[in-house]
Amino acid sequence: MELDPQQHAARTWFEALRNRICAAFERIEAEAGSDATFAYTPWDRTDPSGDPGGGGVRGVMKGKVFEKVGVNVSTVGGRFDGDFAKSIHGAGEDPRFFATGISLVAHMANPHVPAVHMNTRFLVTTKRWFGGGADLNPPIPYAEDTADFHAAMKAACDAHDSDHYPRFKKWADEYFYIPHRKVHRGVGGIFYDHLEGDFDANFAFTKDVGLAFLDIFPAIVRRRMGLAWTDADKARQLEWRGRYAEFNLVYDRGTLFGLKTGGNIDAILMSLPPHATWE
Repeated sequence: MELDPQQHAARTWFEALRNRICAAFERIEAEAGSDATFAYTPWDRTDPSGDPGGGGVRGVMKGKVFEKVGVNVSTVGGRFDGDFAKSIHGAGEDPRFFATGISLVAHMANPHVPAVHMNTRFLVTTKRWFGGGADLNPPIPYAEDTADFHAAMKAACDAHDSDHYPRFKKWADEYFYIPHRKVHRGVGGIFYDHLEGDFDANFAFTKDVGLAFLDIFPAIVRRRMGLAWTDADKARQLEWRGRYAEFNLVYDRGTLFGLKTGGNIDAILMSLPPHATWE
């Protein structure tokens, strides 16, 4: 699949960010006395037309601190199939598309350490835009962690546009909500989509979101990973993971996009927790 300079630059960044995040997470495992590392599985995609449609790499680590963390990168292209094209920004009149991005979900062994999601992406249809964000999902919330996570996201936003943080925080609060449970998935973060126009400015912002995540989440993990936990704490974590799974299977746009575009099933569903309960 031939890439233009913008597509190449975005893909290169997402892959470099993956490498930095995975290295940071492996360092945490080493600090905890674990030799866990990421296992990487490449995959290829065939477009519904029968042509090669790109692919990606699924990275998964199961360790002492990270019970299950997936960090995926993908670069795919081709044509959206059928009516799905009409639901994608700029694809209603032309179903051809390109997409590259990074997607991360971490489920932690210690219930005091929050689960987390981060995704940033670049899409091309008849328009070009960035989207993504990051949100914190603690079974046992700590006000300090929530404040620090939001402060990191706000700093990334404020460096580019003072309107970004209030707008994207509100968007996350609205998006990461489970209507049938009438609860939010976690304590929020930021979510943005269809950020188009100035490629360089929007790309710089998207990079800063990834770097802010890389800075703040490992700090929160180190703060909480040594805390003692009880059976009741673990039960609370497993129940909350059930809510997380419900959101990702019923409402998450990324899950639907991956399924509709013929992505790798294991990579798409890596967001699901290794264990959960429904009482």
